[in-house]
Amino acid sequence: MKTYVAKEKDINRKWYFVDAKGKVLGRLATRVASILRGKHKAIYTPYIDTGDYVIIVNADKITVTGDKLKSKVYKSFSGYPGGLKVTNLETMMEKDSTRVVRLAIQRMLPGNPLGRDMIKKVKIYSGSEHPHKAQCSEPLKI
Repeated sequence: MKTYVAKEKDINRKWYFVDAKGKVLGRLATRVASILRGKHKAIYTPYIDTGDYVIIVNADKITVTGDKLKSKVYKSFSGYPGGLKVTNLETMMEKDSTRVVRLAIQRMLPGNPLGRDMIKKVKIYSGSEHPHKAQCSEPLKI
């Protein structure tokens, strides 16, 4: 048996549309990360970007389970003494809800140049309006 390796000419990228209103953040992020990697395709190759584009609207209307609004924290460290910044999910959602969704998806992708290329294929908007009307081919069931 021969192992199949996807070639650039074999990759046919689609655009998926996701309405995040009422969706749970983690379940949405795992499904979108899988589509960005291309795992839903038969030509999936782990070291080649075979994924599709995803448009997410209503990012400000996502839900989380349990007490995560108060207890989930995002940390960033500048490298200097006293440079640790800690922000909880509730303040991040008020400040920029698209960043919360992007970080959830990005942390489920590989942490290498391939993963950085994959995250560029997701377009996230906090409202219901987006400039990609022509590309929307099929809504994604999550």
